[in-house]
Amino acid sequence: MTELPENAVSVGLAARHVVRSPVPARKVMAAREATRAWRKGQLTHEFVDDIPDVPARPNRPELLRPGKMPRRGKGTSVTKRIALIHALAHIEFVAIDLAFDMIARFGSQFPAEFCDDWFRVGAEEAMHFVLLDRRLREMGSFYGQLPAHDGLWDAARDTAHDSSARLAIVPMVLEARGLDITLATVDRFREQGDPQTAKVLNRIYHDEIVHVSYGTKWFEWVCKNRKSDPHSHWKNLVKTHFKGGLKPPFNDSARHAAGLTREYYLGIE
Repeated sequence: MTELPENAVSVGLAARHVVRSPVPARKVMAAREATRAWRKGQLTHEFVDDIPDVPARPNRPELLRPGKMPRRGKGTSVTKRIALIHALAHIEFVAIDLAFDMIARFGSQFPAEFCDDWFRVGAEEAMHFVLLDRRLREMGSFYGQLPAHDGLWDAARDTAHDSSARLAIVPMVLEARGLDITLATVDRFREQGDPQTAKVLNRIYHDEIVHVSYGTKWFEWVCKNRKSDPHSHWKNLVKTHFKGGLKPPFNDSARHAAGLTREYYLGIE
């Protein structure tokens, strides 16, 4: 049974449908089907104006503001690992909407190759979510059992007016931060006797290098068209839209592989 609406003949309608889907399984299915339809040439490069400010969300997990989130330091080794995997699953769930909102909100400003890249990102984020949710179920839990962070959409809301700001903050700051910390998390799961989760996170790590590279690629495309220096423009956007500043250590090699060279982030810590 298809998850795309019958009138989803355009990129804008298909991407908006993903963002409007609240149930995780249906959102994943909609993301996969929209990506498949785009790759088969079944979606026109047309867009819609009424993009939701906030994506649809399921009844669970309960969404809490950062200061209300329970600390993950309590409990047994297994419960701590479940709490961390649940938090990562929520990040990947929100990342599905970030990718399809990128397409729906900004795709009309770019060539069709932009949609090629972000459909791939969206499909991979959906796959990451499925892998983490499956791991939770293998451990006797599930996505939605624990509360989750309600602030992950704040950056999207704050940058909804400007494609360069969205690219600068979401892939080039938030996802790039994942490159800095994920390998240490992989090692932690291996040390705790959980090679299955370590394998999933290692897969996510390598995919995220590509995702960050798409952010850098299209950010530089915007800067070229606006005749602005990408490094200085990025620093200005980060100072405006990212509170708290960037914190080392940085995974310079992974960032460099994604085109996010040291000229971008040195001096802005």
